[in-house]
Amino acid sequence: MQLACYASDPARSRGRRHAEEPAPTRTEYQRDRDRIVHSTAFRRLVYKTQVFLNHEGDLFRTRLTHSLEVAQLGRSIARALRLNEDLVEAIALAHDLGHTPFGHAGQDALDDCMAGHGGFEHNLQSLRVVDELEERYPRFNGLNLTFETREGVLKHCSAANARRIEGMEPGGVARRFLDRTRPGLEAQLCNLADEIAYNAHDIDDGVRSGLITLEQLTEVPLFEQFRLETLREFPMLQGRRVLYESIRRMLSAQVYDVIDATRVALAAAEPADADAVRSARALVKFSDDMAAQSAALKTFLLRNLYRHPQVMATTGQAKEVVRGLFAAYLQEPGQMPPDFAARPNVARAVADYIAGMTDRFAAREHERLTGAKLLP
Repeated sequence: MQLACYASDPARSRGRRHAEEPAPTRTEYQRDRDRIVHSTAFRRLVYKTQVFLNHEGDLFRTRLTHSLEVAQLGRSIARALRLNEDLVEAIALAHDLGHTPFGHAGQDALDDCMAGHGGFEHNLQSLRVVDELEERYPRFNGLNLTFETREGVLKHCSAANARRIEGMEPGGVARRFLDRTRPGLEAQLCNLADEIAYNAHDIDDGVRSGLITLEQLTEVPLFEQFRLETLREFPMLQGRRVLYESIRRMLSAQVYDVIDATRVALAAAEPADADAVRSARALVKFSDDMAAQSAALKTFLLRNLYRHPQVMATTGQAKEVVRGLFAAYLQEPGQMPPDFAARPNVARAVADYIAGMTDRFAAREHERLTGAKLLP
């Protein structure tokens, strides 16, 4: 497929922080994707929480399955828009590499622990993983990914951290947070594919867990219209197949909406190339109606799933695990592996070590260090 003029062309990449010879059979973005898939941090995602903690069930989404779903949705949309599918996939597979164990509960707890030491942002940690923490190559730390993949990984960044990164890498991946420009279309697409994926799979996992019901979902217009459509076509359909078919149709509608709305935005903006995208408004987008419906779905999930008493109880325990680990390692760094314990910035070393843990390893380490068993 011929790329659109505004797509990211690997032959015109801004390159890698450490120069390397091109691969003979792969583009630069294909090479990025392959490095991500073979990384240690990527493998750990299979045992990191999305919403439900790892011990709560084998069929709930994890950070790994979520990342795969984002990549699938992203590639489907990119193909229709003639964007670079390989870059979209690389960003999607790497976007959660820096997430802590226990999902957002772990992130919030670690950010609190690091309040006096520069804080903790999982997007910034994902960049840190691919830039510094992976140890696979003899000539450099990290995975040495292209600028475009790294820019997409850094989805959010505080002004203070953006200034710090800009000081080390002038005109680099953090510059757009200071001059208020946009990333490439592939990065914009991954942001939206992330939202589409987690809204859909959190409905599935929420119903599977019993914490939300199909009856409750009737108050969500974006879901209910496709449930009714499904039952009109298959009036005898029952149970989980109704849920699956409704979600499938909802996903398809959102994907087609993004494609159509983005085509309209691109036709109006007429970007001449990938760089012209950066000074334009956000071009990969929902229609206004779909954006409102998606926001209503997120509000429903926040109220009925993410703040459900059962979820709050387990996330409270998870936060206690992270806080306990941080305090124990800060007091006795020798409890960490030698390469972490020897680092001069002890607090950041502790945060790096904890952030890299899986749910079950964090729970085991907390029990070893404190004697308290908070999670199965």
